[in-house]
Amino acid sequence: MSGIVVLGSANMDLVVYVAHAPKHGETVTGREFRTIPGGKGANQAVAAARAGGEVAMIGAVGADEYGELLRHTLEASGVDTDLLRTDEGASGTAHIVVDDQGRNAIVVIPGANGTVSGLGPGDETVIAAADALLLQLELPLSAVLEGAEAARRHSVRTVLTPAPAQPLPPELLAAVDLLVPNEHEAATLTGIAAPRGAAEALLRQVPEVVITMGAAGSLYAARDAAPVTVTAPRVAAVDTTGAGDTYVGALTVALCEGRPMPEAMRWASAAAALCVRRPGASTSMPYRTEIEVR
Repeated sequence: MSGIVVLGSANMDLVVYVAHAPKHGETVTGREFRTIPGGKGANQAVAAARAGGEVAMIGAVGADEYGELLRHTLEASGVDTDLLRTDEGASGTAHIVVDDQGRNAIVVIPGANGTVSGLGPGDETVIAAADALLLQLELPLSAVLEGAEAARRHSVRTVLTPAPAQPLPPELLAAVDLLVPNEHEAATLTGIAAPRGAAEALLRQVPEVVITMGAAGSLYAARDAAPVTVTAPRVAAVDTTGAGDTYVGALTVALCEGRPMPEAMRWASAAAALCVRRPGASTSMPYRTEIEVR
């Protein structure tokens, strides 16, 4: 079992399925609405736990029905929620439109996530005992930085998903071991559209990068190794929401188990391929037995 701590967001996803997403000023009729537990932090926690990791979640939910459901969903997947705080306000929400090609557009309301401005009592102790810390950017940047610096003090591998993409302070990048952006986030961070060029630019700031490229697979680059590209399994996508988080969660489990990076990337790609074949985020994430069969 690999010990993984996730410091991140927990949102309730309010998902609308439509033939095509509305343009500015356009009204369209949807065919279905679902309420699905999500948030990049919670998604990565569920993905890692279902992939076989021993996972603890640090973050916050609101004192509302959404908060109760988010906590229950994490626990049902085997995630330790002892350090998941409850704020008196509302839980975070993500408002998602998914079209017939499986593409999505998302608006996030932080809610309780916005109250996590730093580590709380006991958080650093749990991070210090972990094999890896997973971070994203849906919490205040001050908390992300504090978590990364705590992991660095204790020699814990830090994996950052830079989403939503935004300028990253040098002190945060200095505490990151592995950066995992998608191709659009990598382009936003570097101003370089080509994934290989973006990876080369990012290596000036972090020692290792994996850029996910959807159906085109994923690219690994490191300062001391030749780039590696792993193709993605060909599947018919139903909903791509949560696919990137599934990839990161599974990748981290595989790396913590000592698998070589190319093998870990193939395993994570298999998990993400299973995820996109089903609707929703946390509800679509595969279990280890399913990934192993693929």
